[in-house]
Amino acid sequence: MLSSNTIDNTSAREADQSDQLIRSDDNPPILLQWWDVVLRRKWVVIAILVAALAFGLIATLLMTPIFTADTRIEISRQRQNVTNVEGVESGDARGDLEFYQTQYALLEARSLGERVARHLRLADNPEFFSAHGVEIPADEAQLTERVTTETRKRRFERAVDILLGHVSIEPLRGSALVDIHYSSADPQLSATISNDWAQQFVELSIARRFASTNEAREFLERQLDDLRTKVEVSDRELVDYASRNDIISLSSQVDAEGRTQSEQTITQFNLSALNAELSRATADRIAAESRMGGAASTAEATSSPAISGLRQRREELAGQYANLLVKFEPEYPAARALRQEIDALDASIAREVARIGNTRTSQAREAIQREQELLRRVNQLKRDFDGQQRDSIQYNIFLREADTNRQLYDALLQRYKEIGVAGVEANNISIVDSAEVPESPSSPNLILNMALALLIGGAVAGIAVFLMEQADEGLRDPAQVRRELNIPFLGSVPDLDELDPIASLADVKSELSEAYLSIRSNLAFATPQGLPRSVMVTSTRPAEGKSITSVALATIIARTGQRVLLIDADMRSPSINGFFGSSNAKGLSNILSGNADLASTLRGTGTEGLDHVPAGPMPPSASELLSSTAMANIVREALEKYDMVIVDSPPILGLADAPLLASAVDGSIFVAEAGGVAVRGIRSALDRLRGVHAKFFGLVLTKLPHRQAGYGYGYGYGYGYGDTAGTASAKG
Repeated sequence: MLSSNTIDNTSAREADQSDQLIRSDDNPPILLQWWDVVLRRKWVVIAILVAALAFGLIATLLMTPIFTADTRIEISRQRQNVTNVEGVESGDARGDLEFYQTQYALLEARSLGERVARHLRLADNPEFFSAHGVEIPADEAQLTERVTTETRKRRFERAVDILLGHVSIEPLRGSALVDIHYSSADPQLSATISNDWAQQFVELSIARRFASTNEAREFLERQLDDLRTKVEVSDRELVDYASRNDIISLSSQVDAEGRTQSEQTITQFNLSALNAELSRATADRIAAESRMGGAASTAEATSSPAISGLRQRREELAGQYANLLVKFEPEYPAARALRQEIDALDASIAREVARIGNTRTSQAREAIQREQELLRRVNQLKRDFDGQQRDSIQYNIFLREADTNRQLYDALLQRYKEIGVAGVEANNISIVDSAEVPESPSSPNLILNMALALLIGGAVAGIAVFLMEQADEGLRDPAQVRRELNIPFLGSVPDLDELDPIASLADVKSELSEAYLSIRSNLAFATPQGLPRSVMVTSTRPAEGKSITSVALATIIARTGQRVLLIDADMRSPSINGFFGSSNAKGLSNILSGNADLASTLRGTGTEGLDHVPAGPMPPSASELLSSTAMANIVREALEKYDMVIVDSPPILGLADAPLLASAVDGSIFVAEAGGVAVRGIRSALDRLRGVHAKFFGLVLTKLPHRQAGYGYGYGYGYGYGDTAGTASAKG
């Protein structure tokens, strides 16, 4: 029996362990999980890192020194236009990001590399190829006249490929400056190529600009020739059509859009003039007709000077005649003479009035004839004008075509003249700093290479560890129990391979005792009544700690004052008697076969309250013995005397013993070795027990390395945990 202080301490630890059971399903921080993985695979990680560093060091020492020459150029957004005449390229498109991206691409263009290779005759320079570590085939070593054109071309293409592979362009952020870097094993060659690369880029830009201007001029010349012919043809068709249809324009003008507008043709002018004459003739005819009436003749006669003179003379003679009649008779000679003279005047007046009337009639007839003639001519002109109006539709078509061709010709001619002077402008690309011969190599960089080797080695080590972890499907993390198997987690047992498990259990302050005390406390919460009356301890395969777990649980529970019976049901490979040094001559197999009873097979253990039943002699068929109800009767009989019965069962996979034993107890405790059987194997074992409706109290994870124990995975060993040097598990 334990002392009261020990029991109090044990109870406190059990309460702590109950809280720990509640938290057993929580996952540890991901960084701690990965740190544990690294610690478990540390030698793999160290080996890969050392190999990577060694490879980086050897590769650095074997590398050929490379010299990099730098040339800096400036690329302005706009060129200075001396003539102030717009060129072929739009100036607005040169200030955006696309312009600079285009320039950077042109700096790395193959056409530029071909210009540099051609200008420096690099295809004929063996030192150029050797500076880049390129060996020239024997048939190309000497470029003589006998070497074929195809071979020369192939060697030139190889030189261009080398140039493009060793040049790099680096724009300076926030500026118009660009650095051109060229690297090779020859410092003088690097400087020469870097400077020539910049110079050829400047010349190529100028050549491209003038080439585009020449192309534009040639295009405009062809277009001008075509338009000149079209203008001549359209003008000729316009004149011919106007001549055939008598369309004669007296005046025309050109509007602001360059279109020709005819104000008046000769037909329109004649029609307008004759129409005005017709209007006047109509007015004259109306006036003549009005004068033909009497009122018109009297008024004319009254206003006639001749008639007025005759009438005035008659009035004078009439006055004289009246005066004579006062004194004389009408037959008086003087009176008769006056009378005759008056009659003669009356006849003259009558004749004059008649003449005036005849004249007005003649004038009226002439006015009517003139009006009719003018009307006929006006009608004829109207018909001519209508025909001309219909003809003017086609005439206007020819006119517009001629105007359009003329406008296009004038515009292209003006643009042709402008392009001739548009290329007179300052170049927008200039060399700021020419490359100097580098004095020290730019590569290899030992520190950088070692850092890269370390980085690559770390990545390879990470991949290797990840693949190894994926290939290792055993339980490594206590948190996997709930996540992967969906059963409760009772606790874990540290790896104490170098220590005697029985001796460790005898020390209540040992790690093993603390671990199983925690498991016992968690098991007490497995049922509402506390500790179950009967349990079976099993595992997937042998040597996972099943038997030592059975012994340890029985020992820890017996220390708390309860009577415990431990039954070794692994009749194929008994081990419980070995822990206690007892004989295996008689045991469970004898009871099941009816050759002994429970009381005759009980053995002591040296621990108060704890007895055990050995497995007994190995029977021919253990499964047949366990298939009866005898095992259940043994457990019931034992529970009449003992508080708890613990059955050490055989492993599950490959045997039928454990499923048969599961029906004789209240539930099962499953033992799994950390990093042992794959999770799928454990699932298969659990499924076999579930097939017989077995109840699970939980899983115990054994042989857990010390580095994982620091997470607090279900056992606390506070009595000098740091002083324990053991590193392996209990065996079973």
